[in-house]
Amino acid sequence: MIRLTAASKSRIREVFLAFLALAVLACPSQTPDPEPEPEPEPQPTDTWRSALYPEDWTPGFTDTQGRFLHDFSYAGYHYGEETLPEVKGMAVFNAAKDFGADKTGVSDSTAAIQAAIDAAEVDGGVVFLPTGLYRCDGVLTVNASGVVIRGNGPANTRLYFTKSEGMAYSNHITFKGAIYQRSDVPLAQDAEARSFDVRVNDASDLNPGDEISVGWVITDAFVEQHGMSGFWQAFNGTWRPFFRRTIVDIDRGVSPVRLILDVPLRYPALVRDSASVRRETGYITESGIEDLAVSNAVAWDAAWDIYQVHAIMISNAADCWVRNIESFASPYEAAGGYHLQSGGIAVVDSKRITVAECVMQLAQNRGTGGSGYLFEISRGNEILIRDCTGLQGRHNFIQNWDFGTTGCVFLRCYSSGSTNVLTRDLPIGVPAYCEYHHSLATACLVDQCLLEDGWYAGNRKTDSSGAGHTSTQCVFWNTGGAGDLLSFQYGTGYIVGTESIKVKTSLGFTMAEGSAPADYVEGQGKGSKLEPQSLYEDQLARRLQP
Repeated sequence: MIRLTAASKSRIREVFLAFLALAVLACPSQTPDPEPEPEPEPQPTDTWRSALYPEDWTPGFTDTQGRFLHDFSYAGYHYGEETLPEVKGMAVFNAAKDFGADKTGVSDSTAAIQAAIDAAEVDGGVVFLPTGLYRCDGVLTVNASGVVIRGNGPANTRLYFTKSEGMAYSNHITFKGAIYQRSDVPLAQDAEARSFDVRVNDASDLNPGDEISVGWVITDAFVEQHGMSGFWQAFNGTWRPFFRRTIVDIDRGVSPVRLILDVPLRYPALVRDSASVRRETGYITESGIEDLAVSNAVAWDAAWDIYQVHAIMISNAADCWVRNIESFASPYEAAGGYHLQSGGIAVVDSKRITVAECVMQLAQNRGTGGSGYLFEISRGNEILIRDCTGLQGRHNFIQNWDFGTTGCVFLRCYSSGSTNVLTRDLPIGVPAYCEYHHSLATACLVDQCLLEDGWYAGNRKTDSSGAGHTSTQCVFWNTGGAGDLLSFQYGTGYIVGTESIKVKTSLGFTMAEGSAPADYVEGQGKGSKLEPQSLYEDQLARRLQP
């Protein structure tokens, strides 16, 4: 056997490679493939995620210190699962052509437009206001489901209202159902926050599909638990509806009977406080107003003689909407270029409402008594106010009055010029904020908003008839602007990702009394790199994915 040395092996390998190279050159059609481009090196990123919202977040996630973010994804029309309808194929009632509304604004069109609304209420339909200026010396009311008031865009269809006398605590355009609550069904055991079910001993009067409220009495024990003795007074001893829900299933095979709900609870419902379920009927649904401009400014003194006059109110409603509505300077000369007497758009005693792409501004009365609130929610559940602008109100975006505002979302809203005007005779303004205003707004979200004035959440004590602690477990997510963010929430509130806005959470402030621990703050000055940019939209996408 011939043994090759290492040198011999090396020489044979060189001869073989040389021969192979000659063979390749002899076949020019067989050119070798070019060298592949090297893969680009991954670039470092400075995006970040909240410790409370990891990649694998679920609605049950809680950190080691008991902190958590609610699932806000249920807010809006049909739980945010459906886009606002285009309302095609419905009967159209042309208020000008068919009912005689004056498009020039010379004569009063209230009766004509209301007649069109009344006709649409029979079987549902669109009340259409073609391009024009419409003067209304009275008010307009919708009391039925499936009625849509639509214009030809806010630059083209304009309604202005002139009535002020007798309008205190009232509205110029009202969509309103008539909620009736059935008998009280007590809870058999405490229900936990973030739970989808409540337990009752007797469900004989309840069925899947029923609309219900879960609520409780504002007992002395509840008041004392929150340190509000001497502050909360207006609703003490009364049963308040906290969570407006639908029963999706009933498990009668267990005891106590289990009622399964469409949306999780936001706060513990305790037998101690006579927590119970009440079946409800009477919500109006699938109604809305869109694509027009409104104004109700009047003479200065007339606006200051009354409180809380809203341009538009949605009340006792579910799965309804307000879309592409703008305020405008009243043609009434004595209005002095103002847009609104006091309030803009209010949503009250309702659930799953979307207010989208609206602009409200320039309120006359920005004094006491609840005036000057441009976008307002009271006792509402899962309300979504998105892509809206509030300018020069008293509190441009606000939760107001009573217990029971929970799960509401303010998404990509812009606020500037919130001002508290001290007196009609000397209209000098003191800077004010958007705010949680009353009685423990629970698990609400300010998401990706730009606040040039700011937002306030804290203990208002005896103000506003005993507002006390105004918020708990509410979240400010990716908040920017030149204003102030003052968060002194009962229990724990959350500030995650800010840009420019000044954050104040110190327990040394008077408005922070009883709010320990200090609210959770994460990612100051890093909002632009926060992932995801919108908490609501990411949670919604997670819930809707297969």
